[in-house]
Amino acid sequence: MKLTLRQLRYALAVARHGGISAAAERLNVSQPAVSAAVGELENILGQALFVRTRGAGMATTPFGRQALAQARRTVEAAMALEGLANGADALAGELALGCFEDLAPYCLPPVLRALRERHPSLRVEVRECGFDLIGPQLLQGGLDAAISYDLALPPTLALTELRTLAPHALLAVDHPLAQTEKVMLKELCEWPLLLTEQAHSGPHFLDLLRMHGLRPARLESVRSFELQRGMVAHGLGVAIAYTRPSGDHSYDGRPLTLRPIAEPLPEQRIVLACLRERAETPAIAALRERALDWFSARPAFGVGAAGNDT
Repeated sequence: MKLTLRQLRYALAVARHGGISAAAERLNVSQPAVSAAVGELENILGQALFVRTRGAGMATTPFGRQALAQARRTVEAAMALEGLANGADALAGELALGCFEDLAPYCLPPVLRALRERHPSLRVEVRECGFDLIGPQLLQGGLDAAISYDLALPPTLALTELRTLAPHALLAVDHPLAQTEKVMLKELCEWPLLLTEQAHSGPHFLDLLRMHGLRPARLESVRSFELQRGMVAHGLGVAIAYTRPSGDHSYDGRPLTLRPIAEPLPEQRIVLACLRERAETPAIAALRERALDWFSARPAFGVGAAGNDT
């Protein structure tokens, strides 16, 4: 039995989507066809590519990760060759792009638009993720690249810094602290502090306070960044954040403002992350170029209206 591009494509789809059923739906083929192709490929290679767990989908084995990395390069090279033969954009195929859910609404649309204008034959599949999923998905092959804060990412990944941001205080415009030029952490801790329930996010901000020997008088948890903004806008608490939307209103139209924090705090990097062996592939290189262009053109990354900064 000979190895075929179809087998490689189907196996890559299983790794990307986490199972036979999801891969078959994405490929628009039958589940038995995908299962058979994966089985054939495993027989040819003589080792299992996936670990099959009831109710938990399929995860790549250590050998599978190595084999599928080579398979991905082979498929990409074949698609580029087809594109050249057809006179089309040589950069074709698919790119699974993850993005931390708070950043996605602000940076992904313009970056993707620029990427599509330059490489219309490249299909980008976007997934919004929490910190707990980005690293594992990159290692397992579910994502090719991700834009995220440099928080809880595996050290084996290749990271390109896109932007650094300092934390700021998020306040209702009529909040007493909004009348100050800078906000002290001690003052913030006197008010209910709203944290998101995203993995690693809340503990990270609490660690920033502990660096200065502080703890909030009261903590409140919310699921999303936008709910956090909405509750702050209605005076239900204060927040500390890195993400800086250009808009200065919550979803229901209440105004918000942000203020710099007086104490020195470490900045947080926004990075493009991928496997080291994938860092220089044409698709990821093109994505990196567009992302760097967008972030570098915005020194304050959306501080504008909400922070009364320019």
